[in-house]
Amino acid sequence: MITFESRGDFKNLEKFLNTIARGDIYRALEQFGQAGVDALSSATPVESGQTAASWSYEIEKTRGSVRITWLNTNVVNGLPIAILLQYGHGTGTGGYVAGRDYINPAIRPIFDQIAEGVWKVVKSA
Repeated sequence: MITFESRGDFKNLEKFLNTIARGDIYRALEQFGQAGVDALSSATPVESGQTAASWSYEIEKTRGSVRITWLNTNVVNGLPIAILLQYGHGTGTGGYVAGRDYINPAIRPIFDQIAEGVWKVVKSA
């Protein structure tokens, strides 16, 4: 025989579960998505400005998880310019243009803000 006994109440657990059910933990993700776009746009090396202006984000909610994806739609001749700027590329004349790590330093503070924001919601629930 297995028995279970509990004293007190489940007030804190119920509050946490209600917070999650209402979606409070996800509400700020729109703000973080836009903050990422702003950070990436301002950090993108600028020649014409097209790549910097081509950042966007998508939020995908699935059962048990949420994903923010930042996208850049500036593609020339099938080549994603944001990636070429990040990692470098060969030229048509046999040369090489070195990449510049601009994405990681720009987006890292946003990741930190997301972690901090989610933790605040979890703690306050």
